[in-house]
Amino acid sequence: MILEMVMESLFAVVDIFWVSKLGADAVAGVGLTEAMLTLIYTVAIGLSIGATATVARRIGEKDPDRAARAGVQGLLLGGLLSLPIAVAGVSLASRLLGIMGASPQVIEQSHGYTSVMFGGNATVLLLFLGNAIFRGAGDAAIAMRVLWLANGLNILLGPCFIFGWGPFPRLGVAGAAVATNIGRGAGVVYLLLRLWQGGSHIRIQARHLALDPVAMLSVIRLSAAGMFQSLVGMTSWMALVRLLSEFGSAALAGYTIAIRIVMFALLPSWGLSNAAATLVGQNLGARKPQRAEEAVWTAGFCNMLFLGSVGLSFVLFAPLLIGAFTPDPIVAGYGSRCLRIVSGGFLFYAYGMVFSQAFNGAGAVWTPTLINLGCFWAWQLPLAYTLAHGVGWGPTGVFVAVTISWSTYAVVSGLAFRRGGWKGQQV
Repeated sequence: MILEMVMESLFAVVDIFWVSKLGADAVAGVGLTEAMLTLIYTVAIGLSIGATATVARRIGEKDPDRAARAGVQGLLLGGLLSLPIAVAGVSLASRLLGIMGASPQVIEQSHGYTSVMFGGNATVLLLFLGNAIFRGAGDAAIAMRVLWLANGLNILLGPCFIFGWGPFPRLGVAGAAVATNIGRGAGVVYLLLRLWQGGSHIRIQARHLALDPVAMLSVIRLSAAGMFQSLVGMTSWMALVRLLSEFGSAALAGYTIAIRIVMFALLPSWGLSNAAATLVGQNLGARKPQRAEEAVWTAGFCNMLFLGSVGLSFVLFAPLLIGAFTPDPIVAGYGSRCLRIVSGGFLFYAYGMVFSQAFNGAGAVWTPTLINLGCFWAWQLPLAYTLAHGVGWGPTGVFVAVTISWSTYAVVSGLAFRRGGWKGQQV
């Protein structure tokens, strides 16, 4: 799972590296679009939470047939939900960028990117869902290969479509979106083929393709709570991006570059967190709650060692890292400041991520949802606005609010985990 996320994080950095060559407006457009795409990731993550928890529990119960049925219902839901999102996103791309605070220059340069990314949202949903099924079943190596294929193609095709290398058309910022959808689409095709052929623990057959109301309701119940959980975090991030847009393209571009580098570190950590979710679900299914708890603490400690060392390197070498993405000293200044401040909370993030996924793997999805509400909506957003405008710190206030709120999230999640109510959760 860590290797799976390594390729995802590598793509996030490589993609913004090429886009940054087109200027601050291009990077700002990507940042604003990604903020809106968080709504799609909300749906994808929510469905994935339901799929992983259900499949892992059925595998732990030694019932691969019901696990396959649950996986199919998740894929059907994802495909249906992608249609209205695509229609709305393609037709309203420019207007959505304007609502997010984009300048006319940013809209002109980036509306194509926004349109293509929304139009291809099905690849995001199906990729998340298929890999969640494999991870829940314990076939993490297949999920790894799917993302390596998808993101490997993204990395190779990105500069070709952006700059028009060789026989490829020069599409500018929109080229990054075209490459992303081609890569993810190839990953989805491979994923569906592997689900049909079967991994070591799960295989979808013709008899599983019929609508199963019981299995679908189980996935919907967990996924709906998971979507709301993700929605809380994602919309708070959208609000932060909207707040930063008030300080100009340079501040937003610096933040976008810094967050991409942060994701380079956090995505492999999600691999450890996803492993904890799978182990919790399977061990609870096998009626071994003590082993589930031990797995979580072990994953959290390993994550702390990894993120702590990465965070220290980010603090020490922030200007060098940001400078590799932009020659603009103003953008680089904002980016370096953001990277150092956000990295200062990595030790807390390490445990918070693992606790959150452990709750989801157990099916106790409302616990992290309520914590998200308190830490992000009730705490992070008012704090960011107060520090940015009330105290007068500007963009720095937003960066500080991110670190404080995520650290608070980790502490509260740890206290909730120690109470142990998640061990009796039914799925």
